[in-house]
Amino acid sequence: MPNSGFNVLLSVNNLRRLALGLCGTLEIAMISVVISVVLGVFYGLLMTKKNRFIYVLCRVYLDAFRIVPILVWLFLLFFGSAIVFHTDLDGVTVSVIIFSMWGTAEMGDIVRGTVSSIPTHQWQSAQALGLTQWQVHRFVIIPQALRRIAPSAINLITRMVKTTSLVVFVGVTEILRVGKQIIEFNMMKNPMASFWIYGFIFFVYFLICYPISKFSKKLEKKWSY
Repeated sequence: MPNSGFNVLLSVNNLRRLALGLCGTLEIAMISVVISVVLGVFYGLLMTKKNRFIYVLCRVYLDAFRIVPILVWLFLLFFGSAIVFHTDLDGVTVSVIIFSMWGTAEMGDIVRGTVSSIPTHQWQSAQALGLTQWQVHRFVIIPQALRRIAPSAINLITRMVKTTSLVVFVGVTEILRVGKQIIEFNMMKNPMASFWIYGFIFFVYFLICYPISKFSKKLEKKWSY
């Protein structure tokens, strides 16, 4: 069926372009995830400090990313950087910054909730043994917290990978943007091209996110208390 649109998907050039777009998507996602995990741990521990001022600041930061859509943050930095910072940031840089900030906020809240759920007697017993604050975290709190953090952290990674599709709106050439370009180029000759291209993109996201989601549920079941 020459006009089914399936031949558009099977084109070697189109598959290569989609693969390059996928690499762009994964690059943004992986860099953002690594930054988010590292900074999120410190941010979460900071939120557990018994300092009202610090807690309020951290809470405002968290709520800002939960209330305001990620797309708005992308637009705000992408178009506002020239006005505020007098510099033009490219779409990839903007995407990594915003996704890292969002991921840090979400990861921090996961860490905060997990650390806060550790029974008080665990802290008291460790301190009674003469352990320093750092040693309490290193040998008592963090090992227990990791078991509880892992499933939620993996779910966050899945959400971040899926949400990277928004970067198309700030000019990033990722898999969704490449797919749109291919569809527009072939729309007149192959009206069904959109079905096959978007279907392929759906399948790619599914292949990436489903195993991560299943792994998260497996960990949650294995490490449940």
